[in-house]
Amino acid sequence: MQNSTNFIYFGSSNFSVHVLDELSKRGIKPRLVVTTPDKPQGRKLILQPNVVKSWAIENGVQYFDVAKLNADFVKILTDKTKELNVSLFIVASYGKIIPRGILEIPEKGTLNIHPSLLPLYRGPSPLPTSILDDSKDTGVSIMKLDEEMDHGPIVAQKNVHIAEWPTYEVFEEMMARLGANLLADTMPNWVAGDIQAKDQDHTKATFTKKMVKEEALIDADVLNLASLPSNDQYAIFRKIQAYHEWPQAFFFINRKGSNIRVKITDSSFDNGKLTLLKVIPEGGKEMTFEDFRRGL
Repeated sequence: MQNSTNFIYFGSSNFSVHVLDELSKRGIKPRLVVTTPDKPQGRKLILQPNVVKSWAIENGVQYFDVAKLNADFVKILTDKTKELNVSLFIVASYGKIIPRGILEIPEKGTLNIHPSLLPLYRGPSPLPTSILDDSKDTGVSIMKLDEEMDHGPIVAQKNVHIAEWPTYEVFEEMMARLGANLLADTMPNWVAGDIQAKDQDHTKATFTKKMVKEEALIDADVLNLASLPSNDQYAIFRKIQAYHEWPQAFFFINRKGSNIRVKITDSSFDNGKLTLLKVIPEGGKEMTFEDFRRGL
């Protein structure tokens, strides 16, 4: 399906790229991408573009990789919006608060794809928080952005039930593609003025916070997980899935007289039992958990 709406897209993460890929399948591409600047990566700290900028380059889409959304950029973006005949901005996991001066540039406003059923799970980490909370009845929201975080009126929502928790990366891609298709279905009617956005019930809002590395610590005795109640084992499994991309769930263990950090890279939860499958010991390579235990 080809969509005739000209739009500018704000994004910077893998979630953003999954949205772009799914929209492209339906013949929908932005006229311009706005993303964040290159960052030093790797041991040599070489400047590298983020995944959204790389996508734009590979797909021949114009881009701005700006550090600050200041008055100078508002002027540049306003002129570009007119030049490209853009009527709508789309935001998906951009990572910055967008000021009103930018939100109000396009005639049809700025829409955001948020991977939760707003007003639930506002903020920066709805996906891992849903896993940690075991919130299997979830969904995606298309919202008209305002100046407050995830506060604007709802344009469309789609529910989804998660039968079993995948890793964060799999969950992220699934929800991004779900959101992209909902956006593709919604955009023409929104631009035509056939959809009336509805205010969120702010009294029911819940909030997520930025994830920190320390929260991924598994403080249970991983050599004796079977002794834990099933609910505790399931909570550990959800932590492993939620933090799978970053920073990865980890534990400390004494190995040959030294305390080392060990990351958990793969696990399963079946019949009320958690099984650790693969780990990466500090300074080592990925191995099976059983091989790791034998080496203690």
